[in-house]
Amino acid sequence: MNYLAHLLLSGPDPDWQLGGLLGDFVKGPLKGERPQAIEDGIRLHRRIDLLSDQHPAYIAALTRLGPQWRRLGGIALDIWFDHLLAIRWQTWHPQPLETFVDQCWSNFRTRRQWIPENARAFIQRAEQFKLLPGYREVAVIQRTLERVGTRLRRPQPLADMLPLLQADKEALEQDFQTLFTDLSQQAVRFRQQQ
Repeated sequence: MNYLAHLLLSGPDPDWQLGGLLGDFVKGPLKGERPQAIEDGIRLHRRIDLLSDQHPAYIAALTRLGPQWRRLGGIALDIWFDHLLAIRWQTWHPQPLETFVDQCWSNFRTRRQWIPENARAFIQRAEQFKLLPGYREVAVIQRTLERVGTRLRRPQPLADMLPLLQADKEALEQDFQTLFTDLSQQAVRFRQQQ
């Protein structure tokens, strides 16, 4: 899953949402350096990534991309799944997407002391360029794939996968619906147990 999915799966608590975002920026063991709810959000992020990678619907979606993309396909798939979430946002959340995202960024500003510098830079760019609502647009997904591909240790043409993602859109959307439904239920259970 990618940024938008993690924010949504984190539930309504702003600390959990921040943790859900920080899961991509905070590495290693959690040592109580942040408020408990933020670290719980990071733990949930890690749990979601683990569940997602092992889920039959995710594996089926990855297989659709073909063996040549086996190693890097997951990166593109996570970004594409944020696209599918954005275009069907009202299915998953009652607030408009822009309102949800703006509220997240506003809440995160009051928690700035817990945000590492690399995450602050991402949040600033994402807010400035309205990145997450922009995920509805295929052109934004293409640019995101291009940017992510250039930032890999060995740059890769991730945007070359876009035609494959578009060609299998209906099947991938079904995979996403199955996966996200299961992950939503797992996330609720995880949050209730903390």
